[in-house]
Amino acid sequence: MEGSNLVTLIFVVAAVFVFLQLRSVLGKRTGNERRPSDPYSAKRESPTDSGADASAESDNVITLPGRGEAKADPYREIDRVAKPGTDLNSGLRAIKDRMPDFDPATFLSGAKMAYEMIVMSFADADRKTLKNLLSNEVYDGFAAALDDREAKGETVQSSFIGIDKSDIIAAEMRDTDALVTIRVVSQMISATRDKDGNVVDGDPDAVVEVKDVWTFSRDTRSRDPNWRLVATESED
Repeated sequence: MEGSNLVTLIFVVAAVFVFLQLRSVLGKRTGNERRPSDPYSAKRESPTDSGADASAESDNVITLPGRGEAKADPYREIDRVAKPGTDLNSGLRAIKDRMPDFDPATFLSGAKMAYEMIVMSFADADRKTLKNLLSNEVYDGFAAALDDREAKGETVQSSFIGIDKSDIIAAEMRDTDALVTIRVVSQMISATRDKDGNVVDGDPDAVVEVKDVWTFSRDTRSRDPNWRLVATESED
């Protein structure tokens, strides 16, 4: 996620994504498409039937592709989320040029799902899910933190309340890699307990606001439609 509008975060949108969603959208059939006009399949009526001439004339009118319709602007959805002429708009257009199925709104939807999955997978020490959603470098950092936590006998109690706001703030093509950066403001409850059950970080009863800036990447040459998290940064 040619695929349709999952994800395809992760961005990585990964096995699930995103996992879609982190996938980009591919045009899939919905089953509601109109069948192409076939001038030879129209029912023929007897010349003696009332209105036969008018009906025949109507049945034989074929609208040629493109007539009476303005060609769709491929950057229309991009211009809705980023002002034309800005670096963000230019970056998104460059990605669209390499990935015709890319849609910023669909990407952001997938990235938000990937964000929640990554946050909760880290809290639950779910390395398998993290492996699918993160680049090798980011995964190594997450895995090292999990190893350290487990060596200390610590556990994390976490509840994801929801995302208050999310925006695409940067985009670019770097060689064959498409990179999109999002800023997420979320609400969650998190507390770290030591091996004796004592809280050593966070508060199990307090909802806190978390601000993150995450960058997702996808290799446009690869058949893999998933986006993966390649960089993280927290805002105070």
